Amino acid sequence: MLDPQTTRQDDLRTGTGPWRPLLQRPVGRELEADTRCDVAIIGSGITGALAAEHLTAMGRDVVLIDREREGFGSTAASTAMLQWEIDLRLSELAAFYGFAAAAEVYRLSFQAVEGLRNLVGELALPCGFAPRQTVYLAAGESGPRELLDEMTARERAGLPGSFLEHAALRATFGFDQAAAIVSPGSAEADPLSLCHGLLATAVRRGARLIRDEAVGFDGAGRSAAVSLASGRVVEADRIVLATGYVMPDIVSDDLHRVASSWAIATVPQAPQALWPGPALVWEASEDYCYCRTTTDGRIVFGGEDEDFDDPDRREALGPEKAKALQARLHALVPQTSLDLDQAWSGAFGQTEDGLPLIGRVPGHPRLLAAYGYGGNGITFSFLASRLIGALVEGREEGWFRHFAIDRPRPG
Repeated sequence: MLDPQTTRQDDLRTGTGPWRPLLQRPVGRELEADTRCDVAIIGSGITGALAAEHLTAMGRDVVLIDREREGFGSTAASTAMLQWEIDLRLSELAAFYGFAAAAEVYRLSFQAVEGLRNLVGELALPCGFAPRQTVYLAAGESGPRELLDEMTARERAGLPGSFLEHAALRATFGFDQAAAIVSPGSAEADPLSLCHGLLATAVRRGARLIRDEAVGFDGAGRSAAVSLASGRVVEADRIVLATGYVMPDIVSDDLHRVASSWAIATVPQAPQALWPGPALVWEASEDYCYCRTTTDGRIVFGGEDEDFDDPDRREALGPEKAKALQARLHALVPQTSLDLDQAWSGAFGQTEDGLPLIGRVPGHPRLLAAYGYGGNGITFSFLASRLIGALVEGREEGWFRHFAIDRPRPG
């Protein structure tokens, strides 16, 4: 596990992604005296930004605390494929928790992307947000029969999509795979600009950004408190831990682990070199690759995941992984130029059941947390902001249990 005391943004990502801030980000200031607020949020990446926007919209007094530049940790390494489909297929999740629970999780994820789309539109955030369909390709041990079974399960759950056999898939998208599920309702965005736009909105509503390091938490009493490295203390009704893939020791969990992933971005492609849509594309295999396009015609292609979190080891593998990703991109879309503009890597959190860890920290009723997003980072971050907002208001709903940190373990 990444050490919360020593891990910095440069340990979470290596290289440079294609995202360039479109907005002037609000910058954290030093805290000159102890202070109090309704909610203190630790971490100002996309998860903290979504929580801050939502809580300030609810009228809460919010303080955001981060020891480094806002949004330049794991958020800057995201490929920002905002999918409602999760890492575990609906049929696989149903084997863990039953069909009704699995179907509800999938519908909640679908609604989260829709909610994010509405939010970006309402706030008019310039972040390259665009609705997209997804193409889920047969790969590995998942062939047409497995995808057809999955499509049947999704139809039973009331989820949209269609099953394409080889001929229709090739005619529609140009992919030479055996079959695919094509689904509407997903999206893409520039994650850095989205983060900064949300932070700016929260600050305009009165949120305070503090540049300091949280070194201690107390959430068991009648109020919560965050101790800072500067010696200052922030007292709050609730503390939200949104520290990305660096989980503080106060959160004890054996379901979550941190791994490594790599990504490349090509030079801008000729229009005929891109698949129609432009859809988000991913593979139905355990070691899947995934790709999307950008507004200027680049292809972002990622994968080649490894089950370790060591940043030096991840950086050393960078050139080898970039070549492997180029080869897999060529196999999928042979007509593309493989010349690269960027190559980068990053840590990412995942869980055995593909679901995030969102809610109260066990044993600390005033501490709320959001971790373990897998391939659905920003989608689950939006969901986390709504769940946390409800808990701050004192509301409890049955579906919260699907994501609880202390939920029953699968199997």
